[in-house]
This record gives sequence, C-alpha cells and structure tokens, in this order.
Amino acid sequence: MTSPKVREILRSDLGHRYTSPDRFYLGTKFADQVEDIARRLVCDVFGSEWADVTSLSGHVADMALLSAFTRQGDKILSVNVENGGYPGITDEGYARILGLKNLYFPFDREKWNIRADETVELIRRETPKLVVLGASFILFPLPIETIARACGEAGAVLAYDGSHVLGLIAGRAFQQPLKEGARILLGSTHKSFFGPQGGIIAAFKPEGEQIRKTIFPAIVDNAHWNRIAALSAALLEARRSGRRYASQVIRNSRALAEGLDDGGVPVRCKEYGYTASHQVLLDMDRLKDAEKIPDRLQEANVIVDRGIRLGTSEMTRRGMLEKEMNEVAEIIGGIISGRGPLRLARKRVIALARKFRRIRYA
Repeated sequence: MTSPKVREILRSDLGHRYTSPDRFYLGTKFADQVEDIARRLVCDVFGSEWADVTSLSGHVADMALLSAFTRQGDKILSVNVENGGYPGITDEGYARILGLKNLYFPFDREKWNIRADETVELIRRETPKLVVLGASFILFPLPIETIARACGEAGAVLAYDGSHVLGLIAGRAFQQPLKEGARILLGSTHKSFFGPQGGIIAAFKPEGEQIRKTIFPAIVDNAHWNRIAALSAALLEARRSGRRYASQVIRNSRALAEGLDDGGVPVRCKEYGYTASHQVLLDMDRLKDAEKIPDRLQEANVIVDRGIRLGTSEMTRRGMLEKEMNEVAEIIGGIISGRGPLRLARKRVIALARKFRRIRYA
C-alpha cells in the first residue's frame, strides 16, 4: 500500500515525459537525475553494486534475467508451481519462449522450504546455467548459502526473485540474498515492498553489466519516469522506517496464524512457527469446500486469492497490530466455519477498516 507522497509523485508531470538510456533525446536531464537517484537508493537499501529500475514489472525483470544468462537448450532451476513457484519463469511462461529446460528444486511441503542437500546433488548432476530462488508462496528464508556454494562449483548464476518478500528484505527482517551468496536480487516493487507497481534488479557489477547489455533496447525501451520517481520516495521510506514496518508485518503474520489455528482453521507449518514472512498459508487440503471459501470471504469484504494465501502487509501499513490480527482471524474463522450470516461479518470488516485509514511507516 503506497503512501500519499508516493501517490502524489506517481501522478506528477513525469507521467507524460519520455527519454532513453542512449541519450538520443535532449532536454531530459531531470528524468536522468531521477533514474540515478533511484538506482543509488536501490544499491543502498539492498546492498548491491549495480541497479536497474526501468523494468515495468517483476516479470519484465525476470525476462531480462533469463535473456541475459541463458540460451536455447540451457537448463534453469526454480521452484515448481505446485510448490508455490512463479509460473512466469517455468515451462508455462518465458522459459518456454526461450527454449529452456526447466528443473525444479526438491521441496519439503511439510516445512514449506527447499531441500538443500538434495538441491546440491541436483546442481552437481545437472549443471544448470541459472538457478532462481524465491517463490510466490514463501513462508521462511531459503538456504541461500548452501545453494550458492553448489552454484559456484557448477558455474551456475544464482539469482533471488524477492518479489513477494522485498519489503522484508529491505527491512532486514527476512534474509539478505546478496550477502548470503546470491549474485542478483530482483522482483516486484508492490507486494510486501510498499512502492508503485514495477520491478527492480540489484546485482554485483559483473552480472549487472551483463544485464545492462541485454535489457536495453531488447527488453525495456521506454520506462515510466513518474513510477521511478515514486519508487525513489518509497525507497526513502524503507530506508527510514522499513525495519519497524517489516518486523511488525512478521509479528502480525504470526498473530494471524495463531488466531486462525486457535479458531480451528487449518494453517500450514504450525510446528515451525507458522511463518517468518508476511504470508500465512491455509491448508486447503483440510478445508471443506475449499474452492468456495475465497468467494464467501469476498462477500464479507475479506479479499484473498484462490490459494488462500493471506498477507498482512496492507493491514500493517494501515497501523493494525497483533490485537487486530486476532479480530481478523476471528472474522475469517467465522466465515469459513459458517458461523453467522455474511452480512454481519461484512459490517464488522467495514467497521474495523474505518478505524485504520492513515498510512503508517511513511
């Protein structure tokens, strides 16, 4: 959820300006300064040597990554969609267009994490060209250091798609991919990170230079300079208040998970503390009529996705704390179990939301 300042910049004069990285157009020095500020802030917040802020989305950043480091017939290793991986880089998405061979991490669904030892064996055996950590369903930090050593031995490039946990990485509350062995960090800027919709890439200089040669003009030509300026404002907010925000997001996630579990709603990974991210995953296999639950929740103004992956980022940005998570858990539990009419749950949701209108950590 973006702050009023970020929204103000997003609708500024820059929204209809146009420039180009090759300096073909003149009179664009302010747009160039905006991009330079954003790149420097990305390096500062995420600990990189190089940054690109022109990607229009996390998916476009992924396209640049795959295009820069793979060729037709190469192998890439990522999280399978069945285990919460992102389909855009699998054989359902851009990897198919590039003619790549997809390999998938051995995965422990009980712990909801990658099996590190088996992954090392897989990397040694298959020697993929590119290894991409990160997932759309992500509860716990991933074993970067172990996998990074295997990638070094096999000559594979290790990237971390932090789209969903980028705000927690910025707040030093989850894990630090570039310090733990990843060479590239990329992702969306509008999930747990509270920026406008878009993408970023942060990397060490050798990998960054390879991406720079690839991204313009093949993947990105014109960028959106109002978005880049607004992203800079969000990065400044993250640098100032990101640690408090990220820590509270995780505390809220755990409180929500505990409240749901206490109310009889099946939550994944109870034995491991439920979650260490902004997400809470319901165990769909143990829910009766699971496919109907998202629609029932929506009728009561509780918005989830079809996988019932609950996130606490927006509620936290609005100032909600653990006690509100208990109330949210009670509301959700009542809807799932069918206790009481949906119209009463909807009134309760509206009343709660009205108490929290001001954006915090801004």
